[in-house]
Amino acid sequence: MSSTWEINNSPNKNLKTQIFSMDKFVLESNPPKDRRNIVYLILVLHGIGILMPWNMFINAKSYFVDYKLGNDYLGHDLHYASIFMAYLTIGSQLPSLLFNWLNIFCPIGGKLTTRIVWSILTEVLCFVFTVALVMINTSQIPALFFWSTLCNIVLLNMANGIYNSSVFGMAAKLPAKYIGAVVLGTNLSGTFTSIANIASISITPDARTAAIYYFTTALFVLITCLNTYFALPLNRFYKHHELIYQRQIENQDSKQTEKDNKVPYWRVFKQASPQLFNVFFVFFVTLSIFPAVYSDIKMSSKDFLFGETYYTSIMCFLTFNVCALIGTYLSTLVSWPKPKWLFIPVVLRVILIPLFLICNYQPIGVTRIMPVLIKNDYVFWALGAILGLTSGYYSSVAMMYIPSCVAPKYSGIAGMFGAAVLLTGICCGILFGMITPLIVKHLSM
Repeated sequence: MSSTWEINNSPNKNLKTQIFSMDKFVLESNPPKDRRNIVYLILVLHGIGILMPWNMFINAKSYFVDYKLGNDYLGHDLHYASIFMAYLTIGSQLPSLLFNWLNIFCPIGGKLTTRIVWSILTEVLCFVFTVALVMINTSQIPALFFWSTLCNIVLLNMANGIYNSSVFGMAAKLPAKYIGAVVLGTNLSGTFTSIANIASISITPDARTAAIYYFTTALFVLITCLNTYFALPLNRFYKHHELIYQRQIENQDSKQTEKDNKVPYWRVFKQASPQLFNVFFVFFVTLSIFPAVYSDIKMSSKDFLFGETYYTSIMCFLTFNVCALIGTYLSTLVSWPKPKWLFIPVVLRVILIPLFLICNYQPIGVTRIMPVLIKNDYVFWALGAILGLTSGYYSSVAMMYIPSCVAPKYSGIAGMFGAAVLLTGICCGILFGMITPLIVKHLSM
């Protein structure tokens, strides 16, 4: 892709010239439609892209813990295997959280195109480095592999925090269902990576080759995201809504003083706070369970439908992600309850945390004294389905409600707040998930 083509077709450069050169009367009297749902599908694709780093690494737990840091590969046991997932989650989410919030108040590079393009390119380079580590024999340098992987994860998620916030801000300028498209993509991302992981294991028994196939898929998805982003300014539907957004800003600005032109961040946050709380709490409950607790729940019956090899991949990652995807899709058909009452089912989901803890949860290196009360694999499977369905549905509904809480001029800022609060909920949930081994170790009920 030539740089000249990117510059000439970037969504922000000379955007006003592109928009206002169109026939305004036609646009207003006969608004263009999103033909074949092109814009919708592009935003779904970007939703897949913004959670791709997180999903790719957590689904590769077996590759890192059992293979690269495992006894068979290294020839001896090291503590890196037992702490890798905890360090992975911290290294993934804290940088993404920091840069997501920073991007609201101090936009990196100013322009949307600058933020999105450079963040995607950085992610591509990080995945290239990941594939290179797969191909190198690191059995003699496990410490270097461990720390270089974590540094790579931190850099990857710094870029992803900027990308995440920018995509939600862009989608918030469009009709409400396009926020839902991004959330749909984030849930589809988990399903996609789960299937890719299972497929890579099935295609080849060689862990090294499977990992190469697996991480290369991330490169393909991110490059596709980059290319489709530059297709947006060519779409009449997208340009029409950019025109509306630009006019709303100009009409507001013409009536306000320079002092008033400052973005009222606190007011926007306060007006959207009921839905921001819902987004936060949905993800707090979900990430308190998934993947830390969820992936360490072991098979109770030896005669269960899935064997040990695929139990965690199917029962945990695939089940959760498919159900989250279904829940997100249902949110595009019906939004229930209304904004005022959404907090009730969101808060009630907290009961899922103790229910998962009384399943056959066996964290690595911990001897639990809490009794296992749910010993039926099918009941555990049903709980996982409920967790995924409610997470996908209520997170989507809450995110779609956010832009309507504020003036149209600030819908983009509200959408970026939504993305930042989403990541805050993820981080808080992950931190809570790190103390769950202590709960089953010390609480006998």
